[in-house]
Parts: sequence; structure tokens; C-alpha cells
Amino acid sequence: MPVVRGKNIEILYSPEAIASRNRDMAEEIMRGPHKDLLVISILKGSFIFAADLIRAMHGAGLAPEVEFITLSSYGTGTESKGVKITKDIDSDVHNRDVLLIDDILESGRTLRFAKDLLYERGARHVTVAVLLDKRMKRRVDLEADYVGFECPDHFVVGYGMDVAYAFRELPFVGVVTGDAE
Repeated sequence: MPVVRGKNIEILYSPEAIASRNRDMAEEIMRGPHKDLLVISILKGSFIFAADLIRAMHGAGLAPEVEFITLSSYGTGTESKGVKITKDIDSDVHNRDVLLIDDILESGRTLRFAKDLLYERGARHVTVAVLLDKRMKRRVDLEADYVGFECPDHFVVGYGMDVAYAFRELPFVGVVTGDAE
């Protein structure tokens, strides 16, 4: 079990498993709608996954345009009341196929907001790719079109995902299990 910053971290998905799944998902995406494809990565957590998936898409023969959007849940306490845009995309999505990339699909509120927003702006087709899917946490009707892994109900870190801004740099997805001895 790796020790990072004095914490034990159990590896759920290794770098090799993630890379293999990214290649498989890129092949799946190649078979989907991709007329004038625009990939939109939802920041911050998806940046590593998006970069690796986009490179895998290149290997599969796709050459999408790439954009980034930053969305923030807001509300009181731990309960989200909505989603707001803190950094928008610059591209026009009208009559384009869009692939939204996010690190994890839990409640579905953020991705539902983003998908609806893109359709309101005239996107032809919007698909969703996520590294991790936590179906047991879903609060809205939304399913990802491309899923890396079904994730157990753990708070995960690594591969772009953090806890208090730590552990984003890890090349794997893991769970902090406690302090190292």
C-alpha cells in the first residue's frame, strides 16, 4: 500500500488499468457521434483523465477540438442547491457533437446542468464520459455514455481528484485509509 504525505492509500484502479480502459473508451467514442466533435472537460477534477482520454482518442483516429469549463455547486452545508458556471467555454456548440468529460458521476446534478446547457446552446448531440460512476449516489436521471469504472461508495483521490487540494498528482485512483505508521 503506497504511503503519500504520511497517509496510507489503497489503490482501487492502477495506472495500467486506467490506461487500458481509456484506450477501450476511445474506441467506443470513435463509434459514437462525432461530427465536428468538441470535447469539454469539466475542471478541476477531470483534467488528467481528459488529457489521457483525448490522447487515446487521437490514437483511435479522432481529432476533437478541446475546451474547458469550470462548474461549481453551491448551497449551504453539504447539500448542493444548484450549479453555477465559474469559467465558461469560448466555442460555439451550435450544431456540433459534444463530449463532456468529468472525473466522477455521483448525484448527476453537475453533469445534468452541463448537458442541458449545451443543448440549450444548440448542440446537435451531447454525450458524457466519466472515469468513475457511483450509481448508488445518483439524485437525477442521468447516465454516462462512456464509463471507465463502476466505483464503490468510497471517497477517492488521485488521477486528478483531491481532498483539500492534495493527491491530484497520483497516477492511480485510491482511497485514503489512514495515517502511515
